[in-house]
Amino acid sequence: MLNKFIAVLVVVSAFMATPAFAEGPKRPLVLSGHGEVKMAPDMAIVDLGTVSQALTAKAALDANTAKMSALIDVLKTAGIEDKDIQTSNFNVGPRYDNSGNSGQPPKITGYEVSNGVSVIVHKLDGLGAILDKAVGAGSNQINGISFGLDNAHAAQDEARKAAVMDALSKAKVLTDAAGVKLGALQSMSEQGGIMPMAKMASMQVTRMAASAPVPVAQGQIEVTADVNMVWEME
Repeated sequence: MLNKFIAVLVVVSAFMATPAFAEGPKRPLVLSGHGEVKMAPDMAIVDLGTVSQALTAKAALDANTAKMSALIDVLKTAGIEDKDIQTSNFNVGPRYDNSGNSGQPPKITGYEVSNGVSVIVHKLDGLGAILDKAVGAGSNQINGISFGLDNAHAAQDEARKAAVMDALSKAKVLTDAAGVKLGALQSMSEQGGIMPMAKMASMQVTRMAASAPVPVAQGQIEVTADVNMVWEME
C-alpha cells in the first residue's frame, strides 16, 4: 500500500511540474514587398559612329579616321572628358555588287569602314547641342541613347526601403484582420532590384541648324526592389 502511495505521489508531482499545455512552434507569416522609385535621369550614354566608303580599304580608312578624329575633338570641346569616351566598335569590310548574273560571285565594288564610340554625357541640358555638333563633325550614325543615374546606389536604397515598408504594411493589415500579433522578424531577403537604363530608338541623322538643337525627352528612370520577409505570429 505504501508503494502505491509513493507511485501516485510521483505521478502527481511530475504532472504539477509540467506546464498546463505544451506550446507548439509558432506559425510563420511570409510576405513579399515591392518598392519603386522614379527619378529624373542625370546622365546619358550615346552611341555615335562614322561610316565611310571608298574604292579601296585604305581610302575608306583614311576618310573615316578623319571623321572620327573631328568627332572626338568636337566632343572634348563640348566638355566631354577622355574617360567618358570609349570606342565601342570598329569594322573594315568590302562592299559587293549582287546585281550580276545568277550563279556568278558578287563583285567587290569598294570598301566600308565604320567606327563607333560610346559617350557619357553628364550635363543633360546640353545633350541636344552635343548631338547636333556630332553630326556636324561627321557622325552619320547614332545608334541610340540610354538614360541613367550617376548615383544609382542611393536610388536603389530608397527602393529597398519602400519595399520593406510595403511588406510591413501588408503584415499589419493581415494580422489586424486575423486578430493576432506580429512577432519577431525571423528572416529577410532581397529578390533583386531592377534599375533599367531607359533606351531610345536609333535616330535618323540629319544636320540641324545651330539655332535648333536636337530635341531630347529625358523622361524618368524607374528603380525597383523586392524583398521577402518572415515573421512569427503571436
